[in-house]
Amino acid sequence: MRKDTECQEFVKRVIMSHLFKIIMISTVSLNAFFMVLWTDYKTRYKLFRLFEVSRQNGSIFFCFPCFISENVIRFSGHHLFSITIHLYLDSSPPSLAALPSPGAPVLQTLITAVGQTVYTVASVIILLFVLMYIFAILGFYLFGVPDGGDMNNWGNLAVAFFTLFSLATVDGWTDLQHQLDARNFTLSRTFTIVFILLASFIFLSMFVGVMIIHTEDSIKKFERELMVERHMTLMEEKQVILKRQQEEVSRLMQRRKNVDYKSFSELVENFKKTLRHTDPMVLDDFGTSLPFIDVYLTTLDNQDTTICKLQELYYEIVHVLNLMLEDLPQKKQSHSSENVDEK
Repeated sequence: MRKDTECQEFVKRVIMSHLFKIIMISTVSLNAFFMVLWTDYKTRYKLFRLFEVSRQNGSIFFCFPCFISENVIRFSGHHLFSITIHLYLDSSPPSLAALPSPGAPVLQTLITAVGQTVYTVASVIILLFVLMYIFAILGFYLFGVPDGGDMNNWGNLAVAFFTLFSLATVDGWTDLQHQLDARNFTLSRTFTIVFILLASFIFLSMFVGVMIIHTEDSIKKFERELMVERHMTLMEEKQVILKRQQEEVSRLMQRRKNVDYKSFSELVENFKKTLRHTDPMVLDDFGTSLPFIDVYLTTLDNQDTTICKLQELYYEIVHVLNLMLEDLPQKKQSHSSENVDEK
């Protein structure tokens, strides 16, 4: 058993930090840039030592996780993959130098998604191979006849497979069709259209769809695990706070046993002296929850809006009453003048 627990915690904090992830991604990008420079012989000859140092940077990301475990060194599939690459790295091309580096959770999620699609993708590829085999036989017997046939593209099964691969990728299929049309094959267009629809629009689209679906599922799973991890961290912090408060209460009760108070109010006053404004508190009351505060603030905003509308209504009422008061003396004066005229 290792006793370097402080070193383990320090390395764990370093690995989980945001700065370490930035350095890791930067190292992967730098290895990719060096891989491009490696293709030039003059640059590789001048910067040979720099390239060799950059190829060994991935060892840092492999060695750090070995100090995290408390009792034994535990390796995940990613670590075993890193060991294999590092053992082969001395005799491998520089392009493999970036492979041990993807230790970030997001990159591991993408690698896991690609690994989960192996069986499904293999099934799609097998179905595509069976389809190409059937159409290769049909193309060989329809268009690969010795008399007037297209021997360059359909002369045997191997050539027919390469031709069907060009049709599946829709690469130069018009030239192939022109050659068949020049030899007046009546079923050539139907053959080409049906194969392109099946191979390119169905099987290749199915292949892309499978990759997208598995990648999306892996990303959603990673997000759920991240939310659970954050929730567990929050619960651990709450437990620490509650434990601290329980220790404070226990210490206070122990002090109560040692010191006799004259009354309960004296005990409360003494307890108030031990409280500080910076003490954290865990509140589970509904009135202190964030949803309640949000609803309460929205209600206050609505009340303010209602009061403003009522004030505007009161101003209008006062204005109307003022106009009525201004018109009232004129009506009285006209009424008195009419009475004088009648007399």
